[in-house]
Amino acid sequence: MTEQRYAGKVALVTGAGSGIGRAVALRLAAEGATVVGCDVDTDGLDGTGKQLAAAGHTADLVTADVTVQADIDELVTRLPGDRIDLLANVAGVMDFFLPVTELDDATWDRVLAVNLTGPMRLTRAVLPLMKVAGKGAIVNIASIGGLTGSVAGSAYVASKHGLIGLTRSTAFLYGADGIRTNAVCPGGVETNIGRSAQPKVEWAYERLSKSFAGHVTRTAAPDEIATLVAWLGSDEAINVNGAVITSDGGWTS
Repeated sequence: MTEQRYAGKVALVTGAGSGIGRAVALRLAAEGATVVGCDVDTDGLDGTGKQLAAAGHTADLVTADVTVQADIDELVTRLPGDRIDLLANVAGVMDFFLPVTELDDATWDRVLAVNLTGPMRLTRAVLPLMKVAGKGAIVNIASIGGLTGSVAGSAYVASKHGLIGLTRSTAFLYGADGIRTNAVCPGGVETNIGRSAQPKVEWAYERLSKSFAGHVTRTAAPDEIATLVAWLGSDEAINVNGAVITSDGGWTS
């Protein structure tokens, strides 16, 4: 390992205004990457910028919504030299732990748009650039909710299962072009995913809570997930493609 694994490389990080996304942006910048980071939270991006500046680093931080195609198009134009070495799809929302019978269309549409359609559109946007370069890495932040149905509501679980499917499909179809696509499945992480994580249906959350008992060993710090993202995006992980890697402190063991 070298502390400058990303020297001369370009990375695009979504959800860079807080939590895992901020940690990924900070780590990649520290390792030499030119970082383009986006979030819907302008204040959060300001906070990320201040942390970068305090560490002696910079990034191009853009207020953008991954559910809006025009915003994605704008992000791609900001990639210096039309180059991208790593796409980290981190932005995500929860679903209030809603079961299907209580799930409204607006929540379903929003969760799928942020957690699955956004990553698909970003992947679609950067793949042509990676194919021209003959290399590139995509890391999708999924969840242990993409491996089981017992840790979140129906929309979130469906979106993260879908993101794992997208990861595997992209890995298989574009691996021969030198492009690696992998997914990270965190358990509990200290993030401010916010209001969408507040349970709305008591009986559903009570049933889900039973699956937490005895399984939640610890809550990870965002940088612990960022460390794995940075490794997967680096040349050190050259033989890792289509992997779905848990980082959950043993929750799913």
